[in-house]
Amino acid sequence: MENINVEEMDNVVVLFAGDSGDGMQLTGTLFSNISAEIGNEISTFPDYPAEIRAPQGTLGGVSGFQVHIGSGKIYTPGDEADVFVAMNPAALKINIRKVKKGGTIIYDENSFQKNDLTKAGFATDNPFTELGVSETITLVPTPLTNLTQTSLEGFGLDNKDILRSKNMFALGLICWLFNRPMDKAEHFIHNKFRKKPAVLEANLKVLNDGFNYGNNLHLAISTYSIVRSDSTLPGKYTSISGNTATAYGLIAAAEKAGLQLFLGSYPITPASDIMQELALRRDLGVKVMQCEDEIAGITTAIGASFAGCLAATNTSGPGLALKSEAIGLAVMAELPLVVIDVMRGGPSTGMPTKTEQTDLLQALHGRNGESPVVVIAPGTPDDCFHYTFMASKIALEYMTPVIVLTDAFLGNGTSLWRLPKLADLPEIKPNYVPADLTGYNATTRNEDTKVRYWAVPGTEGFAYRNGGLEKDYYKGGISSDPENHQKMVETRAAKVKGVENMIPDLEIFGNENADLLIVGWGSTRGHLMSSVVSMNKKGKNVAMVHFNYINPLPRNTEEVLKKFKKVVVCELNSGQFAGYLRAEIPGLNILQYNKVQGQPFTVTELEKQFEIILK
Repeated sequence: MENINVEEMDNVVVLFAGDSGDGMQLTGTLFSNISAEIGNEISTFPDYPAEIRAPQGTLGGVSGFQVHIGSGKIYTPGDEADVFVAMNPAALKINIRKVKKGGTIIYDENSFQKNDLTKAGFATDNPFTELGVSETITLVPTPLTNLTQTSLEGFGLDNKDILRSKNMFALGLICWLFNRPMDKAEHFIHNKFRKKPAVLEANLKVLNDGFNYGNNLHLAISTYSIVRSDSTLPGKYTSISGNTATAYGLIAAAEKAGLQLFLGSYPITPASDIMQELALRRDLGVKVMQCEDEIAGITTAIGASFAGCLAATNTSGPGLALKSEAIGLAVMAELPLVVIDVMRGGPSTGMPTKTEQTDLLQALHGRNGESPVVVIAPGTPDDCFHYTFMASKIALEYMTPVIVLTDAFLGNGTSLWRLPKLADLPEIKPNYVPADLTGYNATTRNEDTKVRYWAVPGTEGFAYRNGGLEKDYYKGGISSDPENHQKMVETRAAKVKGVENMIPDLEIFGNENADLLIVGWGSTRGHLMSSVVSMNKKGKNVAMVHFNYINPLPRNTEEVLKKFKKVVVCELNSGQFAGYLRAEIPGLNILQYNKVQGQPFTVTELEKQFEIILK
């Protein structure tokens, strides 16, 4: 049967949710990859618990994956879902507030039995009435469990293995609903399970049965089409997570600089994917050392940097705290080092799988002594490639540690990425010692830029000693002279300050005479941008600036911020960037809007807050 009614949409938000063992992350990832492959813009938000496996069917074990796909530019994963696939009552209870009026809920009716409802804390047999689900929402009960069991009869699998494929039935059904090409879906599944032929065959069977189920019954709902935008630039596109983009940015920088890439690392949520991705790239000469702890991870990287590699280490907030002394060593030794911090909720172990812009002050000041480093913060998952590349360029050309602040929202989330050509990327020219220089030592530098010259050990005529003790500015030996220390502190600060000469000025998005300027940094970019676009369409005169370079700040920062009568800084912490701006720009009068819930902003809440400020 052909689809009777295909409704064309500009964008749509789909939410998958179920138990941690239901494969919601895989289902959402595959659906977003398929959409990216055919040219749709995407933005995703994986949201999963910290527990490895909470009791089945309970609220604490709910894992969700939200994806926003569209024909034009997509800035966020969306505030509310048009379609919600609920694998059990707990998933329904946790996520019902995310479903928009007029939306659709497809749920596994086999998993909504009395025992399932009790586990999820429902007091009645009708969870939809109990939750007050709007009558505008279309409910589509689907026996996903029974259909999957029927699909795999005769495969010789036990019931537990059969039910692991239930997410593939749901994926096939959603591919039908949104007219996704099945050959693309089959391609991704083949790549995922090609080393497990039996699992591959089962998942392909269930996927196609899910598609055919929707196609044959039509489920009393329309199907949808989201076309590719005509404004999409030519090129090869894919879906990419922030962590993967970060890994690729390091690889590209090493290739461009002609250096071997070394990563010294220790596993930590949500940053481990960077190490895992780089460990797969031995074909490109990447060296990865999984160390016994965070301190060993960064100190091996410092050793690799001293030896002439592009050296990096990745971690999250607790690990950044452990690495702080070694970062100070890299500052004192003036060695290039890229430190990736995928931020999460804190303090201490905090909320390992939840997002928060928690480590800004730690990145800026979390070391003993006067210890300035460059701090950069990407704004989107695909941004992580560019800003990690630039972090590597700055580290190598300015002989300094650079901290890149992503977070769980960026690291785990995905967006559409246009693959760049290596030839189009900026040149990277490490600050090597000139071959004709005489009298070289550990502190010999370019007196114009204050950047220390880099001599790779083993280069004849350029032997030197380096370490964590203060050194004489001219002779390079250990020094405790008070005036020399002052000079060295000022020199290291001036070198980092000089990075402002290679970073772009702030750009104002919107009217330069707006009634309100919205300021953000890092991962809040998409939600802030969406709120500004929405409010401007409603006739509200608001503008926005967004910071990716935190230290040093863009040269025109003070000029831009003091141009507006009302300025509000929005961040996912208690006001770290706002406090930093006040310290850097005396007399700056700014408002704050802060959220510390382990969740990103929503466009709706931002607009409400901005309306209040405007009044």
